[in-house]
Amino acid sequence: MKKRHIDGIEVVRGSDNVFADLGLADAEKLKIKSGLVIEIRKAMRRLDLTQQEAAKRMGLTQPKVSDMMRGDFTNLSERKLMDCLTRLGYDIEIKVKPAKKSVGHLLLAVA
Repeated sequence: MKKRHIDGIEVVRGSDNVFADLGLADAEKLKIKSGLVIEIRKAMRRLDLTQQEAAKRMGLTQPKVSDMMRGDFTNLSERKLMDCLTRLGYDIEIKVKPAKKSVGHLLLAVA
C-alpha cells in the first residue's frame, strides 16, 4: 500500500477490498456478500419495495431485511443472497476459468 503525507497526516491508499485493509479473515467473502447486498438494495429501490414486501419476495423475515439494509449480513450466505436477487428478478451467472496465479479469487462483476 502506498503511503503519503497530507498536511502532516499520514494517508495510506487502500486496496480494492476494504475488508482486507481492515485485516478481516474472510475479506474476499465479505466483499462478495457486500456487493450482493448493494445489488439487493438497488433492486428494492428499483421495484419500490418496502422491507416487508421485499422480505416476502426474498423468503426472509422483515427483521433480517432490516439487518441487511444496515450492513449486518454475516448470518446470510452468498448462496442465500444470490437467491434473494433471483427472487427480485435478477439473473446470476457464475463463470469459472483457470486462474492466472496459483491461487484463484472470487470476483463479483455487475452488468
